[in-house]
Amino acid sequence: MTAYKRVQQWNTFARVWHLYDATWQNPFESAQRIMKYLKGLHKPIYHPLNDCGDHVVVINSGEIALLGDEWRKRVYFHHTGYPGGATWTLAWELHDKDPTMIMKKAVYNVMDGNLQRRYTMQRLHIYPDDDVPEKIKQNITNQIRQLRPVPKRLDRYAPEEVQRFPKVMDWPKNYILR
Repeated sequence: MTAYKRVQQWNTFARVWHLYDATWQNPFESAQRIMKYLKGLHKPIYHPLNDCGDHVVVINSGEIALLGDEWRKRVYFHHTGYPGGATWTLAWELHDKDPTMIMKKAVYNVMDGNLQRRYTMQRLHIYPDDDVPEKIKQNITNQIRQLRPVPKRLDRYAPEEVQRFPKVMDWPKNYILR
């Protein structure tokens, strides 16, 4: 085997670190995309019995977005294993306690039926903000594209950009703002 082929084989089987920004993203749709990288579905060597998945680092999980009234209506179940140990927690309460838990549970539920789910989840690294340890930052080599673009807030625009924006209408001279 030539040196070139050997390096090519190493790169094929190597675990790559991917970065995903969860700002304003739906965690359940994001989980579908993250799961493909964790299981290795994006690789040509994928096989269900082969553990060839990559590491995924999710940042800004504290800024996820749920649809409609999901924050008030979605309930998460947990059981301690003891009699009377069942609890149901609303999504907003769970997010206040641990901003990474909703994303973690979404990815875990997407991998339903996977026998290696517990070991695959060890390659998922979730952070509530963009403060990632330097040791992990050094490993990241790829970025996963977001599902939806994040709009820029109006207070983040420079005053010159706001003035240059085309006007829809001009207020009358005698109009009073309250």
